[in-house]
This record gives sequence, C-alpha cells and structure tokens, in this order.
Amino acid sequence: MLEKIKNIKVKEIFSLRNLKVRIGKLFRSFKKYFSTNVLFLSYLITSVFIGFLLRLLTIGNAWELKAFLCDITICVLLGSFGYLFKPKHQFKYFFGLSVFYTLLCIVNHIYFTFYSSFVSVSLLKGLSMLGEVSDSVTSRLEVIYFVYIIAPIIMIIVNKVLVKKNYYFEVGKHEKGKRMFLKNMAVSVTVIFFVLITLVPAEASRLVKQWVRDYNVQRFGLYLYTFNDLIQSLEPSVSSMFGYDEAAKTFRDFYNSREIDDSKNKYTNIFEGKNVIFIHAESIQNFLIDLEVNNTVITPNFNRLSKEGLYFSSFYPQISTGTSSDTEFTLSTGLLPSNSGIVFTNFYDRTYETLQQQFNNKGYYTFSMHANEATYWNRKTMYKTLGYQDFYAKDRYVVPKDKDDPDYVGLGLSDKSFFKQIIPILSDIKSNHKNFMGTIITLSNHSPFSDTSKYGDLDFSITYKKGTGEYDANGKEIMEDVTVPYLEGTQMGNYLKSAHYADEAIGEFFKMVLENNLDENTVFIIYGDHESKLGKKQFNLLYNYDASIDGIKDKNDPTYVSLDSYKYDLLKNTPLIIWTSDKKLKKEITDVMGMWDVFPTVANMFNLDYNYALGNDIFSNSEKIVVFPNGNVLTNKVYYSNLNDEYILLTEEPIDTGYIDRIKEYAETRLEVSKSIIVHDLIDKQGDLLERNEEDEKGVKTK
Repeated sequence: MLEKIKNIKVKEIFSLRNLKVRIGKLFRSFKKYFSTNVLFLSYLITSVFIGFLLRLLTIGNAWELKAFLCDITICVLLGSFGYLFKPKHQFKYFFGLSVFYTLLCIVNHIYFTFYSSFVSVSLLKGLSMLGEVSDSVTSRLEVIYFVYIIAPIIMIIVNKVLVKKNYYFEVGKHEKGKRMFLKNMAVSVTVIFFVLITLVPAEASRLVKQWVRDYNVQRFGLYLYTFNDLIQSLEPSVSSMFGYDEAAKTFRDFYNSREIDDSKNKYTNIFEGKNVIFIHAESIQNFLIDLEVNNTVITPNFNRLSKEGLYFSSFYPQISTGTSSDTEFTLSTGLLPSNSGIVFTNFYDRTYETLQQQFNNKGYYTFSMHANEATYWNRKTMYKTLGYQDFYAKDRYVVPKDKDDPDYVGLGLSDKSFFKQIIPILSDIKSNHKNFMGTIITLSNHSPFSDTSKYGDLDFSITYKKGTGEYDANGKEIMEDVTVPYLEGTQMGNYLKSAHYADEAIGEFFKMVLENNLDENTVFIIYGDHESKLGKKQFNLLYNYDASIDGIKDKNDPTYVSLDSYKYDLLKNTPLIIWTSDKKLKKEITDVMGMWDVFPTVANMFNLDYNYALGNDIFSNSEKIVVFPNGNVLTNKVYYSNLNDEYILLTEEPIDTGYIDRIKEYAETRLEVSKSIIVHDLIDKQGDLLERNEEDEKGVKTK
C-alpha cells in the first residue's frame, strides 16, 4: 500500500514537472512570437483600434464582440501577405495597409456625419458630383475626422525603433515567411467561416442585402462591411449571371398577389386635364414651417402656401446615397432608391414606369428646369429614361461667372434670378402646348449654406437686459444690454438664413406666376427634396439655447427639448404642398406619407395609370406606411428602427403583438422587389409576362 502511495506521489511530481515544462515552452513560444512579430502586431492592434474608434465616434455602440473578431480576422487575412516579403521590406506593406484603413475610417466618418450611413464602393461612380458640392464638405470638416491617423503615426514610430535595434536583420535570420503566411491565412479563413456559419437568419439577411449599413458596421466591423460591400457593388455588372431567376420570381409573385385600393375618393380625377408644375425645393425641412427666431418669421411664403393648399405635414423623402437624385427617382417611379449604387448613375439604362411617361401618354409636354450642369447626377441621360421631353439646364440661362455677383448664390445661379429667367420660358410653353407637366429644381438652399452675405440682413444674436450689481439712487438695480451670439455664425443659423432667402425667392416666383397668368388651369406641387444634413447638436442649439448662460439648458429644465436618435430622425420630414390659385384645397393632412406615395396620389388626382409604384394613394384606405432604404419603417402608430430592432410608439393607441413583424415583412418585401426591378431591369424583361398572366387570370374568371 505504501509502495502504491509512493508511486502515485512520484507520478504527481513528474506530472507537475511536465506541466511546468509545457507551460514554460508555451510561454517561451509566445515570447518568441511577440518578439519576432512586433511590426505585424503593431499593424494589427492599431488597425483594430481605429476600427473600434470609428464605431465609437459614429454609431456610438462600439463594444460588439463579433465586430472585434471580424476586424481582427480581416486584418490578419490581409496582413498575412506581408510575410511573403523579406522582413526589411515588410514595413512598406503593413504601412500601406494602415494608411488604407485610416483613409477608410476618415472617409466613412465624414460621410456618416452627412448621411448617417457608411460609404458604399458602388458610390464611386458618383464622385464626379463632388466637384460641385466640395464646399459643402470642406466647410464642415472637423479635427476629430482625422484622429485615425494615429495608426500610421504609431507604425512610423515603431518602425524607427525597430530599425535602431537592428530588428529586421535579426528576424530575417530565422523567419519562415511562407509558413507564417499559410498559418495566418488558415486561422483567418477558419474564423471567417465560423462567423458565417454562426449567423442567425436576420444577421445573414442584413449582411447580404446591405440595407442597414450602420447595423453591418456595428455588428461586423468596418473592414468586413467594406469587403462585403465590394462584392455587392459588382452586382450591377453581373446581374444577368446571378440571382435573376429568384428576383424574377419575387417580382411576379409580388405583383400577381398585390391588392391595391383603387376605389374612388373625393380627390379622384379632380385635376384631370390641368397642367402641373412640381417645385423641387432644395433642403427645405418641415420644422421651418411657422418657425420664428428673434421675432423673424423664417419662411413666410411657405407658411402661406401651406395654409392655402393641401399641406402634408408628415411627409418624408426616402433617400439613400443619391440624395436629390433619389428624390427625383422615387417621386417619378414610386420605387425605392438602390442601396447598391445610385440609380441615376448606376442604373440609368433600365426601363421604368414613370409619372412623366403617364403624362406623355395623356398628350402633355414634359420638361425639367435646373440651373446646374446637365451632366450633374447624370440628369441629361436619366431624364430621357424617365420620359422628360426637354431639359432646360444651365446652358439655357445667363449665369454669372463671378461668384461675387449678387445673382450668384451658393452653388451657382441664384433662385431669384433663376425664377425671373424661367417665367418667359413658362409663358412660351403655355402658349405652345395645351397641357404640360414640368419640374423646377431650386439650387440656392444647398449646403453648406455659407453665402451669408447674400441671404439678407437677418441677425440671430440675442440682446437682453442683465443686472450689473450696481444700484441707482432709488435702490433699483442698474441693467445693461448684453448680446450673445445664439445662432449667429452657426450651421443652423446659416441654414435658417439660407432658407429665408429661398423662401423669398419662392414668394417672388408665385407673384410673377400670378402676374403672367401662369396659374390658370395649373396645379403647383411643392416639396422639400431632403433634410438639411444638420447634426443633432445644431437642433439642440435651436431648441435648448439659454441666453443667460450663453449655452445649452440643463436637461432637468422643464423647457428642455429632448432629442434622442428617434426624435432626430422624425425631424427629417419635409413639406409637401399641393396648391392652386383658387385656394379651394385648404387642408392639413397629418397621416405619414413617403415620397413613393406621390406617384399614386398624383395619378389618382389626374386620372393616370400605373402598375409598379410601391407606394399608395394617400387618400385611399390603404395603411399609411413609409419604408426607408435602410429598413426603418414609419406608420401613424410607430417608428421602427431596423438598426436596433426596436420601436417607439407615436400614439397612445396600443398595437397588437404581430404588428411590428407585419410592418417589417412589408418593408423587406418592398425593398427586395424594388431592388430586383432596378438591378435586373424586370419591368422590361418580366413586365409583358406579368401582363399576360393577368390576362390569363381574367380569361379564366370570364369562363
């Protein structure tokens, strides 16, 4: 027995020694790895750190474990190729990757500030537009956008230290580059495979469809998002090879089963035979209506028009990355913008059913007017696709070459001069055409709203009385005037001045319309094309400024206006006004409405046909629902965030347990159908087949 005990103790001792030996070997292996891979690890740590920093400074939620894992994996995957170089040449490769990641973070941070989303590779075709709006970007650059250069700076410092220590020469004696390359590749591919097979269906769907870019960056990190987006961006080029059959089936199933409320309502055909002019009001947001600052009414003319016509106070553009061009596309087609490219520049060669074509079919003359270059947003080509017969672009007007000229405001010809120059053109159109449908696109209220010397004499500083602490002979405290800046010199202040100028131009335009009898038999539809792209801080300044402290009110102040991300999103609506000079349509419609509803609503009013628009006539009994390209959904009852998979109630009316699932499915179906039509050109390739199926069904019913 004692012998057995001794043997057991001996075995335990040897086991402990073996364990210590193994731990020692493992420790030495780690030590050797860290000491001989300093450059690679520096590249890896700094690259993952700036990816984390981007999520922290944009989305705010930066601690997603899977995002860290994906960032590490992509960095290891790309970094593994560095081992194919000799140690003395590896710095150039790793530094190049570090610079690439840094630029990626900087560009995405700037883009997120403007569009609350992340850059898509497919947007590169739209880079030609940046020349026209470069001031809008450069005027709002902040130091924080460049914090990411910490990564290449650290790389440079590490490299200098390693050179001094003769690191590359020593490592070069023993490093087996090909073996390290294969090991890193194997690890990274294995981890990526593991991540992919552990995705739940909802995650996989969002990753593949790329609707919710901020969700994908938050969940999977910037680097995997970018890699995935690169693959997605190839879709326009390979659409005929991949996914067509499934997309065609989705298209047919949707339109064969969709039910549209085509019953008549009080607005059915009320404008049949009338002319119509759409006014595309650049960056006019709905919060401007009836807004007063320092006893100054910001938009008196928009206020008046909203009270003289049909005013849709809960109207939302549904833009993606194409901003103004997305608005034009959605209004014209009733479809949603693409998330795999800008329709006007990537998918201009497709067949669409459009509002312009329907007016053409009625014998209308259709045209668009804009004082910008005809090639901007590829309008010259895309307008032919939409069905416009004429485009009165920049070359049709007298545009000052000197930017100091009072008729040059912001990006080009001032709205006031533009409106004066188009009045005789409109008069000529009226004289030569029985009916016409036109679009007038304004320009002056375009960001960065920096041409303040031409906006007028508005002053948004505040002067108030403040006690001096001294008293007169009657014991009354002596007061003095104190002036604080408030909105003066801020982005919000400049925007309000710009909007005030644009409003004045609209007022002058309608005065000239009446003077020239252009209102006769004509309906005017005015809409804001998208929000101003001002950040929450600017709205906080507008609503929560306290002059007495020259700063923002305390959150516990009863007058403090809370602006969380949901309320901020809901402030992005723009006005939609349908106006006639007889002023017989005085009414405010508070139901939520999207840009995709304009085509069906106008079609109902003018007795036009349509088959493919995804929105609804706002006056029908259909549910009022707005689907945004990022998958968010707005109804009269809720606002649902696809990013956070949560919602806020907008009324006290309760919703049933399946309501959110139903609106999510509603949104996903229409996003998929719209994408299929755009990418695969299905109206042209499947439209006739769909019509034949409908005729066959009618034939069966007749029998």
